[in-house]
Amino acid sequence: MRYIEDEGRIVWSASDLKAAAECEFAWLRAIDAKLGRVAPVDEPDDPTLRRAGELGGEHELRVLARYREQFGAGVVEIPETRSSDAVALAEAVRLTDAALTSDADVIYQASFATHDFVGFADFLVRDDAGAWVVQDTKLARHARVTALMQLAAYVVQLDRLGIPRSDRVELLLGDGTTSTHEADDLLPVFQLRRDRLQALIADRRLDLGATGAPLAWGDPRGDLGVVACGRCATCDLEVVAAGDLLLVAGMRPVQRERLRAAGVETIDDLARLDTAPAGMNPDTVALLRTQATLQLSSPPDIPKYEVVQPQALGALPRPSQGDIFFDFEGDPLYTEGEGTIWGIDYLFGWIDLNEQYSALWAHSFAEEKQALERFLDMVALRRQTHPDLHIYHYAPYEPTHLLAMAARYGVREADVDQLLRDGVFVDLYPIVRRALRVGSRSYSIKKLEPLYMGDDVRTSDVQKGDDSIVRYVQARALQQDGPDAAAEAARILDDLADYNRYDCVSTLRLRDWLVDRARDAQLRPTPNPDPDENGYTPSERADRLGALAARRDPDSAEARALRLGAAAIDYYPREAKSFWATHFLRLREPASLWEETRDVVTLDSSRCRVVADWHQEEGKRTLRRRLELRGELAPGTRISEGNEPFALYELPVSFRFADKPRWIHADHRVTVIETLDDGAIVEEAAIDGETWAELPIALTPAAPPRAMNQQTAIDAWADGLVAASPKLPYDPATDILLRRPPRTRSGGLPPQTGDDVADIAAALLDLDRSYLAVQGPPGTGKTFVGSHVIARLVADHGYKVGVVAQSHAVVEHMLDRIVAAGVPPQQVGKALKKPEDADRVRFTPIPKNGVAAFAGEHAASGFVVGGTAWDFAHEGRIPRGSLDLLVIDEAGQFSLASTIAVSLASSRLLLLGDPQQLPQVSQGTHPEPVDTSALGWVMDGADVIPPAFGFFLARSWRMHPAVARSVSELSYRGELAAQPATAMRGLDGVEPGLHPVPLRHTGNATRSPEEAARVVEIVRDLVGRSWTGIDIDEFGGATPTAPRALAAEDIIVVTPYNAQQVLVEEALTAAGFGDIPVGTVDKFQGQEAAVAIVSLAASSGRDAPRGLEFLLLRNRLNVAISRAMHTAYLVYSPGLLDDFPRTPEGVARLSGFARLVGRA
Repeated sequence: MRYIEDEGRIVWSASDLKAAAECEFAWLRAIDAKLGRVAPVDEPDDPTLRRAGELGGEHELRVLARYREQFGAGVVEIPETRSSDAVALAEAVRLTDAALTSDADVIYQASFATHDFVGFADFLVRDDAGAWVVQDTKLARHARVTALMQLAAYVVQLDRLGIPRSDRVELLLGDGTTSTHEADDLLPVFQLRRDRLQALIADRRLDLGATGAPLAWGDPRGDLGVVACGRCATCDLEVVAAGDLLLVAGMRPVQRERLRAAGVETIDDLARLDTAPAGMNPDTVALLRTQATLQLSSPPDIPKYEVVQPQALGALPRPSQGDIFFDFEGDPLYTEGEGTIWGIDYLFGWIDLNEQYSALWAHSFAEEKQALERFLDMVALRRQTHPDLHIYHYAPYEPTHLLAMAARYGVREADVDQLLRDGVFVDLYPIVRRALRVGSRSYSIKKLEPLYMGDDVRTSDVQKGDDSIVRYVQARALQQDGPDAAAEAARILDDLADYNRYDCVSTLRLRDWLVDRARDAQLRPTPNPDPDENGYTPSERADRLGALAARRDPDSAEARALRLGAAAIDYYPREAKSFWATHFLRLREPASLWEETRDVVTLDSSRCRVVADWHQEEGKRTLRRRLELRGELAPGTRISEGNEPFALYELPVSFRFADKPRWIHADHRVTVIETLDDGAIVEEAAIDGETWAELPIALTPAAPPRAMNQQTAIDAWADGLVAASPKLPYDPATDILLRRPPRTRSGGLPPQTGDDVADIAAALLDLDRSYLAVQGPPGTGKTFVGSHVIARLVADHGYKVGVVAQSHAVVEHMLDRIVAAGVPPQQVGKALKKPEDADRVRFTPIPKNGVAAFAGEHAASGFVVGGTAWDFAHEGRIPRGSLDLLVIDEAGQFSLASTIAVSLASSRLLLLGDPQQLPQVSQGTHPEPVDTSALGWVMDGADVIPPAFGFFLARSWRMHPAVARSVSELSYRGELAAQPATAMRGLDGVEPGLHPVPLRHTGNATRSPEEAARVVEIVRDLVGRSWTGIDIDEFGGATPTAPRALAAEDIIVVTPYNAQQVLVEEALTAAGFGDIPVGTVDKFQGQEAAVAIVSLAASSGRDAPRGLEFLLLRNRLNVAISRAMHTAYLVYSPGLLDDFPRTPEGVARLSGFARLVGRA
């Protein structure tokens, strides 16, 4: 940022976008400092950041060297200049302009300048079409949003100059990979950020110069809503000066906001607080009050402490003579060669109970691998003598890095995993955080040392981790300088070892101090756990497929397919392992360490209650009770009715529970009866007739279902893959993994005639042991087309057809439509999930084990049978290859692994769905994206399926062309259109299409009275207007209906949150419109109305409980808006556009939303 005083203007650069995104308050105070209103803040020296900058420069020069070698004189290098040197900058801009219109291949440090912007692009590279691709080099290993904004800034400059540029931009990352992004996904967010930057500058009133008032701490500047990070040097000065609540260790932003709303604004206010504010957990407030009191009353040398939960100290195991105390020293910026791998742990240090120190040095990746193996050998040998030993550490760095190291080098992964399962590692940090409150802003081990280290004060030159990294780099450089510098290098390394040893000693003495506190509380040590917490070892089949993949070009489709197959073999065990490892961690660790994990609800005891106490329902044998559980949902949390999450209780509990050593929580499965925005109403059953009064402290994710049939089927498919090696077999699943276009007997898909049913049926008949994909956007008649295709194949060709989906409801809906399409009900069967639904369905209910009999009875005539993946993977129910066709409905929500499992039932697969609507959800972490949906994988990120892979149903019978246009631009790259007949629909006095309704409000998370009132106004204006619909016959003919008054039932209201649903329902009922359906996106999928009103409720992404990522998910907006036949209203707060996304995916979502509401 540069302030030109005599002109009274600010010139900003792309780096200012980054600075303002990180902390608007600090960036605005920097402007105030340039204007002379406040003193500038000296940023603390960060050696690691400084070194990262130097290494980033080296990375940039390596790229430049490669371009010089590749293009020679085709590389134009613009001389480096400073934005403050007006003459040199003007010359750099002139040279850039000339290079852009020359025959150059690469421009290095292209310079751009306008009245208020200046920027220097790392590289502009000409593509095959002659357009310029903007590239930036970044040392990071992942694309960061701030870097993407820099790229977008240079794209805008090329557009300003009228220079042809590519549709993509590229980040050349520190690991050697290239991260490619669509410019159109970035530009709307860049424009929003640029507009916000200009609004922030305007707020500073540059015309007032030094006489203007500086920005005050805590002043959001009205609707501008200035955001402070609370962590940077500028914020920290204000936090301390104001005695802000952010001084309190463990204070979360949402807690700070709730306390401030209740008039508690400072740490002193909190220490004096008597009663918890309404809506806050009294226990949480009490702990925060204790923390504040201790911080205020602690002397500067030794902080006060209080044991607040002594039972947590019981998680300490019994001391062993073999115990060791372990610490790493690492350099995250170390690399070798081309810099594709970063980070090294250069010192493994540990001590025993006698404080005898041992160390392993690793100055290269090869030495780090050796050190890892030697360390694990030492531990294994020591465990033979001391089987009860533990490895103590503080915070999870050590085991996490051992796991990552083993994975990096492909050695000893099972050994590290076994140590973790056996509970050998003991992290003291969660025990401290749960058991104690210490009068310090930080709970780093350095801040705790005054409690137990006594007179043993550090004397080393190295005082903190960043210092150790810098000193290590210095020592390694001295070693390269020859013998004269060797002595100084050795002295530094000795000093680093002393620093490391001190950390190990500190860990030992902390452990002993905690043991003393446990003895004070008369607690017994925890015995060692049994190593049976759902361990997982990669299967031999997976190893075999991995070995086959390794023999091929790693970038080939064949190698990728084999790797996917290997991942699929262990998909279900890995899902289980990922879940149970995390679940058992939650049973061992305090909630503060995992409460931000997706699908966790941290409960607030003040808002939880018993709805119906223990009782025995008629016809049930078990006592049950219902609980209303409310609290804070972690970002991205999804709760569904019928789901069975775990309720976690504090130990000890009064019901029967077989706990394990070091567990501090008990778990009990409950069933979700009703979802709430801030929790759920659940039902739980008594245990062996025992009941209890206590309430849980959290809801945590449900366990993945057992998948024995699916596993057996995947194993059988993998065996076939191995048997066919070195060739890959011709089967539907392998074709999908290869992303191979459908294989047909005729050599290609038949031409499209406009008759989707006939075309798709012809393609399926022509398949040669392969698959066909059909993408059906909203209102295009996906279920109609699918059911009629199936009906034609059964009637004309006697096909034996299976229908599978993620849920029973989806399958049963399709079966009903197949009957409606003409297949006799007796030829369509399924075992019902709920036998009481027999009178509701049109098909034939069959027993769960009656599939074989049903199939045999109708083998000659053809039949349709429905079920879930469990059914179609079950060889006893559906013999391998016994079906002519298996239809996967909603294939945009059906994983690749499940697709492989069911594929053995048929030689033909029909993938029917739309990845642009509600997405596939997975729990586990997998080495390959085998949890991706089958249809999503085939489409490879495309919004519209490529014609070579199947059919795109491109005409919507639901939406008016004006509505379809918005949905098409949002999700289908403009390729979805409406059937012309839909334009005959009309609503008197109302323009068809999407109507954005911006409505500014603040502080709303899941309910907005302002938006509810606006919804009522819209409804009041609409009801009674003349409405003309259309009737569509089975042949696609359409005729207008007689005009009539628009009724309440012709309108739906869609909202992401249940709280807004309730609020809108109440407001509509009070206004006399209680018949209007109101619900969430999930409720309305597959439904339609003349008018859809969408209310987003949240004031900003920061207010939304699941964040901007959930709220603006294109899939959900697509489903919500596409319910409308004529008009859609989108009611939203403009504050949503002020948020800065945290991921590239979030940028694309916000860009799509900005276009949707006309802000791009």
